[in-house]
Amino acid sequence: MSDAATVVAPSATTLPSTAQKLTAELLGTFILVFGVIGAAIFAAGFADGEGGLNVGFLGVALALGLSVVVGAYAFGPVSGGHFNPAVTFGLAVAGRFAWREVGGYLAAQLVGGILASTLLLGVLSTGPLFDIVAFQGASTGYDELSPGGFGLLSMLLVETIATAVFLFVILGVTSVRAAAGFAPLAIGLTLTMLALVAIPVSNASFNPARSIATAIYGGGEALLQVWASIVAPILGAIIAGAVYKLVFERPAALTT
Repeated sequence: MSDAATVVAPSATTLPSTAQKLTAELLGTFILVFGVIGAAIFAAGFADGEGGLNVGFLGVALALGLSVVVGAYAFGPVSGGHFNPAVTFGLAVAGRFAWREVGGYLAAQLVGGILASTLLLGVLSTGPLFDIVAFQGASTGYDELSPGGFGLLSMLLVETIATAVFLFVILGVTSVRAAAGFAPLAIGLTLTMLALVAIPVSNASFNPARSIATAIYGGGEALLQVWASIVAPILGAIIAGAVYKLVFERPAALTT
């Protein structure tokens, strides 16, 4: 199995450099965070829903899925299109990504996410209704940060399970058996589906970079709870990576 990133297989005849891959991860994570958090802050509850102008949970879920589709098609051929520390860990556990590259990818993802949330804060701060609490409302968590008032156990379960499902899909649609060219669509649609389930429970992260980028401007409670939005997705991704490698990528002679 190649140790190259394989969320979206590189199509160029020459392999990208490390700098190119890290830049692609930074930009892809920027697009993801800018898209989903921007939709959550500016459009989800716009005008309190009067006249049907706000996008609600469905709009935020679509923004998440679409941002991943766009980022994967644009930068997947360069970096593999992780845009998520949990995905990077899961792929490494599954043997699809080199452990020596994990640190650089995590750093690039965090920088891209924080840059996106910082620029969104700049947009918000110059608007007519500036209120930092908007970032608290977009932060992932439990109890007061959960849109539905769900507790810690519910939040940990939904983030772990959803991220595991997400990784299973990624590993499946990027395997040698999968149809070429459709991986970004499958991955984006999976995220949309999972977000529709998880938004009322946890605000649907599945991505430590997205959670950290939002929490740093979400106030004390968001910072206190961000650990759960880091641990649960990474745990789910590691479980999925290990199970997929054991069950689906064993030599045929061992599985018959």
